[in-house]
Amino acid sequence: MRIRDGYRRSMAMGRRKAKQRSLFVEAERMPAGPRHRFYDALNGLLGEAGFDEHVEDLCAFAYEAQSKGGRPSIPPGVYFRMLLIGYFEGIESERGICWRCEDSLSLKRFLGYEAHEATPDHSTLSRTRSRLPERTYEEVFRFVMRILNEEGLTQGRVAGVDATYLRADASMKTIVRKGSGEGYKGYLRKLAKEVGIEQPSDEELRRFDKKRKGKKTSNKEWESPTDPDAEIVRLKDGRTRFGYKAEHVVDMESGALLSVDVMAATTSDAESMEHSLELAEENLKRARAGEADDSDDDDSDDDDLVGGRQIKEVVADKGYHKAKTIRSLTDKRVRTYIPERIQHGKRRWERHGGRRTAQAVYANRARVKRAKSKALQRRRGELIERSFAHMCETGQHRRVRLRGEVNVRKRYLIHGAGFNLGLLMRSLFGVGTPRGAASRLEALLGPIRTLIAWVLSHTASAHSVCHGPPWLPYPGLLADLTPAEAGSSTGC
Repeated sequence: MRIRDGYRRSMAMGRRKAKQRSLFVEAERMPAGPRHRFYDALNGLLGEAGFDEHVEDLCAFAYEAQSKGGRPSIPPGVYFRMLLIGYFEGIESERGICWRCEDSLSLKRFLGYEAHEATPDHSTLSRTRSRLPERTYEEVFRFVMRILNEEGLTQGRVAGVDATYLRADASMKTIVRKGSGEGYKGYLRKLAKEVGIEQPSDEELRRFDKKRKGKKTSNKEWESPTDPDAEIVRLKDGRTRFGYKAEHVVDMESGALLSVDVMAATTSDAESMEHSLELAEENLKRARAGEADDSDDDDSDDDDLVGGRQIKEVVADKGYHKAKTIRSLTDKRVRTYIPERIQHGKRRWERHGGRRTAQAVYANRARVKRAKSKALQRRRGELIERSFAHMCETGQHRRVRLRGEVNVRKRYLIHGAGFNLGLLMRSLFGVGTPRGAASRLEALLGPIRTLIAWVLSHTASAHSVCHGPPWLPYPGLLADLTPAEAGSSTGC
């Protein structure tokens, strides 16, 4: 509305009405959808590597033959791409992934759907997840590792190990006692009745529970009725929650994930490290299985051959220090750089394996004091914490939305594959996430927008200042400019 020459000009308000949808739409008029540089490049990378053919061969056993008929399911390549979208877009639930894929035209293009086609529902993702075993997800992770190996990003000689906690999809308010199934409130009422409090209120129960001695919530006595695999664990901030333990083995030269695993929350670090390293060795062996076994260099050691041991050095924090573990790794010809806890008193080595164990521990202690160990510890903190940040924080997997250790491990393996794909994309194209691609585009357009604003502010006439510039090659570039930047600060 504008007042000019004494006349009041206005326009009628449009109203939303139901429209009859067209029966036919010409192909030329169908919207192609916006293109996303990151997902287009990722699709090209997966296509060149034969990702769809590989996962279809992996999942063929779980489906009936086409000759038997039946409703066709979604292709396995679409299913795993949707899980990768959950990592790259930071979506924790399967419902959220399906909603995002249906809402975005660029993600539909990434999945191979046209604009008018409906993407799979969350129930389809759930059925597919339950139908495929863990080894299928492990093979997908190893397939991505094979692509990284072809680009030289999996050296595998020096590995860093660390773990973090994942919050389970279970509440401490609903815990029950194992065997009897009695709830926590009923258990408190029974204890209050034993000390002489008859029919206590909820407020009295809370005060009684806060002051009673010997209060302890043990995994031997309590469990979650919704997720029995989850265990009670104390987080770093002091809170007590149900959770799982996730452990990473990272290549210290490239930052690539060599293995990821999800286990019970109460599993000690020293016990789980050897299993994680063996899993990383197996992944490296599978990733390099396609390489030629013969070599022209006759002086190469056995560790460089396919089937030999690849990891030669291991870096971890002092939570992984245990005499038995260090002795076992030393016997496997693996050098350890693990700081030692402060211990008082004299060690009795006959309880831990004798003199050979003492020699392994003393050798590790000497290596930790070297400058190389300190440099490796700094790099370990950088690379492993980066993988935790990408997968658990920006990837939104700190709080899992699946129940059961098997389901959590399946989703976490695809998150690990997504992290390695992001590392490969960053190596090839300079960006490893969709957010990074958007930030890079903004960094390129920012100086152009500033230059146009400066030109308009210095060359626009008084008429153009009041009524808009007479020329505007790309109005979208000025959408976020302030009035002062656009040159409209003069009086009109």
